[in-house]
Amino acid sequence: MPEITPERLVYGFIWYVAFLFSTTCHEAAHALVAKIGGDETAALGGQVSLNPVPHMQREPWGMIVIPILSYISMGAMFGWASAPYDPLWERRHPRRSGWMALAGPAANFTLMLIAVAGLQVGAAAGWFHPDPITGQRDFAAITLLIFFSLNLLLGTFNLLPVTPLDGGMVILLFMSEKTAQRYLDWVRGNSLAMAGVLVAVLGFRYIYGPIYDFARALLIPGSV
Repeated sequence: MPEITPERLVYGFIWYVAFLFSTTCHEAAHALVAKIGGDETAALGGQVSLNPVPHMQREPWGMIVIPILSYISMGAMFGWASAPYDPLWERRHPRRSGWMALAGPAANFTLMLIAVAGLQVGAAAGWFHPDPITGQRDFAAITLLIFFSLNLLLGTFNLLPVTPLDGGMVILLFMSEKTAQRYLDWVRGNSLAMAGVLVAVLGFRYIYGPIYDFARALLIPGSV
């Protein structure tokens, strides 16, 4: 277990706040687009909201317990959340379901770009003041970098084309109605969730590093 220090506790607090807000935005985006498309299941559960409480109540393990325990025990934060939907609505409107799935990662990439804008503006305006002795970044720069990293990770990971991740449903946007119905029959008729998560986790660790390096070099080169 990593040593618990005051600095690590501060980092953990920043990471958890970023995780909570980013995940809430992700699920609220799902719920909002579903409501616009005619499915009010998540909206009736109070999830068309940036208030994290309804999302935490739905997934207390994924949004509270596991993120905190994983950070304390491994120094990395893991977690999950979900938004309910009507399976009959999904079958009637597979393309709308695809848009609903895409909304979550889109929210994460939007937050990532907001963090990029903050880093670029802050660096240009001289708002960041690293410690002159240690070279440690200040609180504002660290917070924005965490939002950048976390939302890039969430958006990219969730777009992997496997169920139960969002990418497994986003591909409905590229299918004909008949093909989409067959795909849904296959996906919903098999217990693929755990296998999909395992494949995603094992494969993602090999692709995220290059994606992160490319995104950081492209979007915030030398900004902090």
